[in-house]
Amino acid sequence: MTVIRWMLKTGDRIGMIQEVAQVFSQEGVSIKSMEVSTGQIFIKFHLDGDLLDDNNKIADSIKRELLHHSDIHGITNIALQPYEQREKELQTVLEFANDGIIGLDSEGSIRYINSTAAQLLRIDKSTSVGEDITQIIGSNLHFNGLQLGKSFDNQQMLIATPRGPLHYLCSGQPIRDETNQIIGSVATLKSMKSAKQLVKSIMKNQKFEFDNIIYVSSSMEQLIKIAQRVAVNDCSILIGGESGTGKEMFAQAIHHASTRCLKPFVPINCAALPEALLESELFGYEDGSFSGARKGGKSGLFEAAHKGTLFFDEIGELPLALQGKLLRVLQEGVVRRVGGTQEIPIDVRILAATNRNLEEMILKKQFRQDLYYRINVIPIQIPPLRQRPEDIPILLQHFHAKYCAELNRQFDFSPAAIEFLVHYEWPGNVRELQNVVLRAIHLTLGKEIDISDLLLHNQLGVNETRPDVREKSLKQVIDHTERLILEKALKRHGSARGAARDIGLSHTAVLTKIRRYGLEYLLSSNLSRTSK
Repeated sequence: MTVIRWMLKTGDRIGMIQEVAQVFSQEGVSIKSMEVSTGQIFIKFHLDGDLLDDNNKIADSIKRELLHHSDIHGITNIALQPYEQREKELQTVLEFANDGIIGLDSEGSIRYINSTAAQLLRIDKSTSVGEDITQIIGSNLHFNGLQLGKSFDNQQMLIATPRGPLHYLCSGQPIRDETNQIIGSVATLKSMKSAKQLVKSIMKNQKFEFDNIIYVSSSMEQLIKIAQRVAVNDCSILIGGESGTGKEMFAQAIHHASTRCLKPFVPINCAALPEALLESELFGYEDGSFSGARKGGKSGLFEAAHKGTLFFDEIGELPLALQGKLLRVLQEGVVRRVGGTQEIPIDVRILAATNRNLEEMILKKQFRQDLYYRINVIPIQIPPLRQRPEDIPILLQHFHAKYCAELNRQFDFSPAAIEFLVHYEWPGNVRELQNVVLRAIHLTLGKEIDISDLLLHNQLGVNETRPDVREKSLKQVIDHTERLILEKALKRHGSARGAARDIGLSHTAVLTKIRRYGLEYLLSSNLSRTSK
């Protein structure tokens, strides 16, 4: 079989198409496709002869007969029909698109699917055409709505499969004909991982994820595993911890690991604003609701966080009157602006943090018990740095490398300074350690950072006599510090299991270190005492 495509240059008059078709009919050749534009007729036809020479003779005969018409000015061989060229170009665009693309007919069956969509949905592209989309993703309100003419934009979808869940972002748009009838639809898919990377690339402010948290301690590892598990739910989380432990960092990490990650994360520090201003910031206000109010009013943080996460930092500082209003918003899902009467529906997830004991505040009538139970669905307590001393060296190394690079300065800590820092109690936790490192790099005038550059001379948190570390390596200093911490924990608890809980290591790891540092005598002496 020979496939031939021609472009005929013609005059513009009625009857040209019929006359051209008649020539092919007389030769017994069927036209497979024809496309017409002003002064041009594009024809695709097949010749089914077995010999090429015979097919060429038939084609030449048709061409001569066509050229006998005075209104046909020329015939040119072409590679593709215009519609074929457009289809090839469109298919190339669809295949090389970063998003998955699916074309559906009016009944919801797949007419086209690109390779990206097939990979996202873990299906065979070649066999999926003609299949109902619900057979792949299950019953879905958004896709069902496409057949009714309802579009949707950037909706998160989660599909359970034998190979694990599929989490992606989806948009859909119906296709209508000139009479406004729905003849099909198109949907785009983007993996949630790709969507997150895109969001990260355009976000100006630093956003924390769980991967940004620096730690080696088992206590932090267990805490992060719990936080990652509960992040995907919409339940409220109360993050406890001393000042400087990184409560807002945890809150941001939880938000970015949740299904709301593409929506706003809106923080508010309840201790930083006076009550009147706090209320207007949270709930917004209407035009003229108070002196100095912005003309036209202003939406509040609840509205700004719609579909996202609202983080209440230091929620223990929230005044009692506002606690009641906050509780009402959480219970009813609506917010009313200051000076307004309209109830505005909101959908926000609440994360809160505090360094205060809210249960004690409840007993003192300083915090509402009903609000406490509303926000404390999942409690997360970040341990202070002094309870996970094994994290100090790695945090020290991280901030040292970070600020040396940012300030274009190269200073190493002296062994004495390192030993000093790993013994320090860090009442300000990670934030204090970060500030100490930055300050030391700014102030150091010598070749290395020594104790005198730390400005912590009278704040050492332990009283053990430090060995002469002027000639010791960093590993020796860390080993010495680890031994002292373990020794203190064993003396405090008298057992490896109790020491393990205290310092945030596993029972097995503590037993290994006890043997390494020759501290078995502390266990033996304890057993002797308890047996008497």
